[in-house]
Amino acid sequence: MDARHYALLPDPFPMWRGGALHGARIAYETWGTLNAARDNALLLFTGLSPPAHAAVSPRDPSPGWWEGMVGPGLAIDSERFFVVCVNSLGSCFGSTGPASPDPATGRPYRLSFPDLSVEDIARAGFETVRSLGITRLDTVMGPSLGGMVVLAYAALFPGAARRLLCISGTAAAAPFAIALRSIQRECITSDPAWAGGNYSSEHPPATGQRLARKLGTVTYRSAAEWQLRFGRQPIRDDMRHGDAFASEFAVQGYLETLAQRFVSAFDANCYLYISRSMDRFDLAVHGDPVAVFRRAELERALVIGVQSDLLFSLSEQGAVAQSLEAAGVATRFAPLSCIEGHDAFLVDLETFGREIRTFLES
Repeated sequence: MDARHYALLPDPFPMWRGGALHGARIAYETWGTLNAARDNALLLFTGLSPPAHAAVSPRDPSPGWWEGMVGPGLAIDSERFFVVCVNSLGSCFGSTGPASPDPATGRPYRLSFPDLSVEDIARAGFETVRSLGITRLDTVMGPSLGGMVVLAYAALFPGAARRLLCISGTAAAAPFAIALRSIQRECITSDPAWAGGNYSSEHPPATGQRLARKLGTVTYRSAAEWQLRFGRQPIRDDMRHGDAFASEFAVQGYLETLAQRFVSAFDANCYLYISRSMDRFDLAVHGDPVAVFRRAELERALVIGVQSDLLFSLSEQGAVAQSLEAAGVATRFAPLSCIEGHDAFLVDLETFGREIRTFLES
């Protein structure tokens, strides 16, 4: 079953760094009911790779990427909020991206897709809720890439949201994160099967994608969490191979399983475009962050970070919280001690849920 809806974007849809899309659309899913005043909407942006399917629904009972967080009586309570989760512009789960057909040619855009920016993802979400007749959100929120997108949303659309919730995000990518993502992209573009972006869906640059995802997965967690989960356990017998340098440890088997799953689900060019958009984002392009947040007309904000996060440091997230507070926004900064690293928001639902629930119920 498919619970996706589709919002048509304005035609043309101008891109932040130039160029425009025609006939573009955004895939989204919803939970709950929009009230008569249309003021109980919560817009949820995702991380780099998830679809719009955040949780089970009557139309799609399969588990979502944030199962246990979105739904009736949960932290993001669909009995109170009309929750809208969008698949990012540039992705490959129903929204227009590099893998989509270019209406001018009928063939996939591939590298003819215009440069993608975090601002474009924010604007596409804004146009999606506008198509639903929503002029002001109760809350705009998102983790990881989504945490960056909500900051762009506040900068681009003053007054469009009452509250902001940024989870494990940043106002500008740090050199460490840029370096890691650049290596991940190089893994893909160095794969001969990438063919300058002109691969077929039957023959993607699988080796490059596997290596990129493995490197990413290592950085999404912490050394302490890897030690706790795997230690030096040997790899399962059914995953052993006779190669001279074959995987020997359980952690290697785990990385391989996730990498194979990613290759089968995600388009390589979409990955390249979204990854680069994260490196390029800088909230300061829109002005001094304090002035940006003052113009945004926000009432409240919550910024959540994790001490063991390698990619988005607490100092970066603390700076976002300080700018919001200096702009006169009632802000809570929650530095959590979870050991799961950047992906803790997907794992420690109890801790994150407690912070999110308290904020949304306030």
